[in-house]
Amino acid sequence: MRYSTKTQLLTGSAIVAAGFLFSTNAVAQDVTIAFSASELGATAYNPVAASNLNTATSLIYDRLVEQDADQSFHPHLATEWEETPDGMAWTFTLLEGVTFHDDTPFNAAAVQSWIASYAGTENEYLVEAIGSVDVIDDLTVRFNMDRPEPNLLYNLASAFMGVPSPTAYAELGEDFGVTAAVGTGPYEMQTFEIGLETVLVRNEDYTWGSDLSENRGPGYIETFTFREIPDQSTAFLELRTGGIDLLLGVPTDFLAILEAEANIQVIQMPGTGISYMPINVTAPPFDDILVRQATTMAIDQDSIVAAVYGGVGAPARNFLISSLPEADVDPSLNVKYDPDRAGALLDEAGWVMGDDGVRMRNGERLSVNLFTANSTEFTRLTQVVQAQLAEIGMEATITVFDSSTIRDEYRRNAHQLAVRAYDWNNSDILDWFFSGNRLGYPNVSMWEDEEGQRLNDVAMTESATAAERIANFTAYHEYILRQHLFVPIYQPTQNIAFNAEAISVPDPVRGSRFRGQTFMDIQVVE
Repeated sequence: MRYSTKTQLLTGSAIVAAGFLFSTNAVAQDVTIAFSASELGATAYNPVAASNLNTATSLIYDRLVEQDADQSFHPHLATEWEETPDGMAWTFTLLEGVTFHDDTPFNAAAVQSWIASYAGTENEYLVEAIGSVDVIDDLTVRFNMDRPEPNLLYNLASAFMGVPSPTAYAELGEDFGVTAAVGTGPYEMQTFEIGLETVLVRNEDYTWGSDLSENRGPGYIETFTFREIPDQSTAFLELRTGGIDLLLGVPTDFLAILEAEANIQVIQMPGTGISYMPINVTAPPFDDILVRQATTMAIDQDSIVAAVYGGVGAPARNFLISSLPEADVDPSLNVKYDPDRAGALLDEAGWVMGDDGVRMRNGERLSVNLFTANSTEFTRLTQVVQAQLAEIGMEATITVFDSSTIRDEYRRNAHQLAVRAYDWNNSDILDWFFSGNRLGYPNVSMWEDEEGQRLNDVAMTESATAAERIANFTAYHEYILRQHLFVPIYQPTQNIAFNAEAISVPDPVRGSRFRGQTFMDIQVVE
């Protein structure tokens, strides 16, 4: 069997040298990419068990179905599917002739084993409606449902439902996705240096790309090197000077500069997430709902969009991207800047403004910690948030962590406030960040509430149709908003930039995100 194994850690200078080698070796069909800030810190390429994945994952693993930019679903490893009228069974016909990177076959038995592997993981919710899986024949599989799941196709198209080799998954155990990541995708993992870079090499046998790509395989590019560059100014400079060929996630304040660069092209796509500030409800003073409500009114989303993001993107008013129907909540629940009301709420809570501009109660200053990740965009946004909190008399001290460490701090319940972002275009993100079953991380708000969990479970498990699901998630979303668990800040666009003298990128980009289907059509400019 062919397993790509992890190499020893490179020195910093060797990594930099390697990056420049890949980016300048156009004849060898090698391309170097920098991850966006929101994708930094993945610790494994294990779609079944990981809580954080990145774009490279979509090149290692294929999915049964793919989602296009218009939200429609397209065949991939499944060529067709049929749902029974009562929603209690789904039958999938599988693509013939597909093999995993370890030369084992993709078939109905592999799908059966793959679905079973989610048991006991954080991602089990994606398949929990599936009661059992029947192998009808080698290329036909039936999901017998415990309940209808109107969100099933979306789940199957997500990055967390890439199909791994059952053989490799069983043999490697906890090392799967670290020492080797074995899927059916167009690229194989050659090396993975956590927090540094991932190198993928072309799967020469690949001929089964989805119809979201013009090229069905093999890929045009021999090697993709994905680098983690926490400082976005550095990543931006490397794009301009040839150190990288493509930058996933361009800060908006760099867009005008890039537009002046003759060799740089920018692709702008609708955003699929928001930036927000979770509030730890177990950490005083935020165990007081009045303080939480005041905090939500302290942040001026409109000025942040204008000043920090140059007017690109939109203010976030609740926890979901505005294109989702579940974001259409009671208008009175949408979060808006109101510093006068924030001040009145803090007065009501007993926090009196001090002579130095910091509020006091019973001799205690209203001083809090404010966590953020070490990327240029997050630190800049967090500094603005700090200044706006100061306007209502809240003194916030910023602590910057790398992307992996900050999740450990959340799990330790060491935080009060944080500035972070998510990338997900489905309402089940509410379950991910607010279910009482996920305290610490991803439930950074540390919120555990009986009625909230009931609404969560109804939305996740008792929706028989798409319309019921929308209604149930809207009700859950509105209840969350009434608890003041977070401050929505910004709804970004997806900004991707590339060196047009080095590579060509398809236009338009298919899919809701810049993922594997687009990389299949990238070519080196000779």
